[in-house]
Amino acid sequence: MMDQRCFNSGLSARFLNVGLLLVALLLGAQRADAATLDEVAERYRPYMIEGIGQALAGARNLRASVAAKDLAGAKKAWLSARAGWERSEVFTAGFVPELDAQIDAWPNADTGFHAIEAKLFGAGRTDVDSETDALVDHLSDLHGKLHHMPLTAQGLLDGTTRLVYEVGESKADGGESRISGTSLDDMRNNVAGIRFAYRTIFAEALASADRKLADAVNGRIGELERLVAVADLQHVDIPKLRRASEELVVALQGASTRLGLQRPTLEAASR
Repeated sequence: MMDQRCFNSGLSARFLNVGLLLVALLLGAQRADAATLDEVAERYRPYMIEGIGQALAGARNLRASVAAKDLAGAKKAWLSARAGWERSEVFTAGFVPELDAQIDAWPNADTGFHAIEAKLFGAGRTDVDSETDALVDHLSDLHGKLHHMPLTAQGLLDGTTRLVYEVGESKADGGESRISGTSLDDMRNNVAGIRFAYRTIFAEALASADRKLADAVNGRIGELERLVAVADLQHVDIPKLRRASEELVVALQGASTRLGLQRPTLEAASR
């Protein structure tokens, strides 16, 4: 008759091996999920190209208006370029940090959108030829990279989460574009970019993995949309906006595990 201790030892070893196998399978499944999401992330590329394409077209129109000393036309072109850029901020800081800093440095804006904004909208001047040329060059450089730049689900989740945080923190108290008075539009375009990235890349996978968490993320994005759908910046409920932003950040961080991705951080939230 088999010794009971030997039997127990053998049984424990088998359970241990099964447990290790299950862990390995689960980890393998997580890696497979991440790889699949990287493929899904390609769906974001046309949106990215369109947004930066609008920013570039606006910058080129801005250059033409500046050359003609057309202040009203220059302001209109700046606004159009700005809208395309703000919808694209899900990816800019994480994937092209150097160009992001050259195009959208803030608050110490010696170049890019905000250096031009200060003269056009603040001083009513059109002597921004060199700054506009640089903006066109940088946006053109970026636009040329977009067709072949590797996209990852991890990078886009990181960028989405950081932008959510930025909407609720650095933009909520008066915003980034205070001189032009377009900070509310900045936030609206940011939230539109957040919604598109989440819906296009992550929503389906998260709903399959955790329907309750997917509903929570959708609800928080909807709350952000409602909070910025007001007449002007003064009517934005800042405490509610910050709270909704923070809650969405936490929900997206929780979603990362269910998606087989690493927890996104906020390290690049401030520029």
